[in-house]
Amino acid sequence: MQMQLAADELAVTRGERFVFSGLSFAVSEGEALILTGPNGSGKTTLIRVIAGLIRPAAGELRLEAGDAERTIGQHCHYVGHRGAVKSSMTVLENLEFWRSFLAKDSIDRLPGRDGAALDAFGLLELSHIPAGYLSDGQKRRLGLARLLLTRRRVWLLDEPYASLDAASQGILDAVLDRHLRGGGIAVIATHQPIDVSSQRELQLGVGEAEAG
Repeated sequence: MQMQLAADELAVTRGERFVFSGLSFAVSEGEALILTGPNGSGKTTLIRVIAGLIRPAAGELRLEAGDAERTIGQHCHYVGHRGAVKSSMTVLENLEFWRSFLAKDSIDRLPGRDGAALDAFGLLELSHIPAGYLSDGQKRRLGLARLLLTRRRVWLLDEPYASLDAASQGILDAVLDRHLRGGGIAVIATHQPIDVSSQRELQLGVGEAEAG
C-alpha cells in the first residue's frame, strides 16, 4: 500500500479567529505538496499541525501505510524557517548534535553520514568553521543538511529557499527530487518556484484552500 498523507475538513483557530477551515488535501509518496498564499494564510500553521505541534480545532489528519505505533509527527522531519543552527558550534558539530539527537530513534538514524550530508550541500570544506561565521545562505544549507541524517519519509519544510542563491536552490531541488524518487513525501511552504519531478499546489488564504 502506498503511503499517503491526507486531511479532511481540517480547521485551526487562533483565539476567536479561524486561521483556516474546511481544509482537505492528499499527497502520496513521490509527491511534494507546495503550500502557497499570502503571509498569515496558515502555511506555517499547517506544517506545525502535521508535525504534531498544534492541535486542530476540527477535522482529521491521517497517514496511510505508516507505522501504526507512531504518531504522524514521528514519521516527519521538520525544518523551520530559522534553521536551528548553533553559532558557537562548528559546522560539523552542528550535524553531530543532530545525529546524536536522532540516535534515540535507531530506526530513523543514518549513522556516520555527517560528511556526506555536508558534501551534498556544499559545506564540507567549511566543516571546522564556527557556524556563526557562515553567511545566511550557508547557515540555511547547514540547517537543511540534517535532512540527510534521517530516514523519515515525510519532510516538512518552512520557507527552505529563504536566503539561498540560485546555485543553492538548485542543490536543494536535487536533494528534494532524490527524496521523492525514493518514495518520500514533502510538504513545503514557500514563495519560490520549485523544480522537482512531481508536485501539486495547495493555495491557502484565497477563499477555501484549493489543491491543484
